[in-house]
Amino acid sequence: MPCNLSVVILTLNEETHIARALQNVQGWAKDVIVLDSGSIDATCDIARGLGVRVVHRDFDTYANQRNFAIREIEMSTEWMLFLDADEYLLDPLKAEISRTLMAPKVDGYYLKRRVYFMGKWVRRGGYYPSWILRLFRRSKAACIRDMNEHIQVEGATAHLTQDFVDHNLRGVGDWTTKHNRYAHFEALEILGFQQRRQRGEKNPMAKLWGTGPEIKQWIREYIWYPILPPLVRPFVMWVYRYVFRLGFLDGRAGLIFHFLQGCWYPFLIDVKYLEMLNKNEDLL
Repeated sequence: MPCNLSVVILTLNEETHIARALQNVQGWAKDVIVLDSGSIDATCDIARGLGVRVVHRDFDTYANQRNFAIREIEMSTEWMLFLDADEYLLDPLKAEISRTLMAPKVDGYYLKRRVYFMGKWVRRGGYYPSWILRLFRRSKAACIRDMNEHIQVEGATAHLTQDFVDHNLRGVGDWTTKHNRYAHFEALEILGFQQRRQRGEKNPMAKLWGTGPEIKQWIREYIWYPILPPLVRPFVMWVYRYVFRLGFLDGRAGLIFHFLQGCWYPFLIDVKYLEMLNKNEDLL
């Protein structure tokens, strides 16, 4: 009997990954839906060929895309699971979800992500385990942060024990292209923080004694952005990840990943942020 949940996979030109992602959950989940934002490759054809429903929505922000899936897509289940096209569930996690949803005790569950880079599992540097709230009751959930798609649940949450996998097959060129796009949205978030600070407003999602995402947001807004200057903080992050969180033990692939993710990417965010300030000096 299929698990009583709907899996929604967001796509844009994901022909490399989509068959793997869909075949991983077909027959296990009651409903599988692709939410596509305008693919021009074979993504949608592959999905339809596998018998999966494809819904189109033009992309504006990641949060709006996920909120559209939560609120607007018709599906037959109350429980919903988000996956990206380059992700898949390990069998122990599927079994754990099936058992859990037979008698769920809370309204949302954090899942444990395992990242692969250049074919290697990135175990250190603070990247494993990464807890992400992906499984939830639709009626209780909303996406409230554009990047890192923080899902907020009105109700209690819990953590499952098994892993899902993030494994991009398209190489470092695709990785850097994608993170170049992400950096734009992260830079906009820094601008938003500066504007709230000027107005004396506080972010209700930044809590020192809250959930993992709320603690991370507190660190961003009370330490990372206001204390550490742009172009310096990426190197602080790099040293913290690679040295103090033992990223150097991940070998050559780990060296590349931790430098790109922990230094190059935050550096790019800061550069884009400074560029935005130069173009919009009246924002602050």
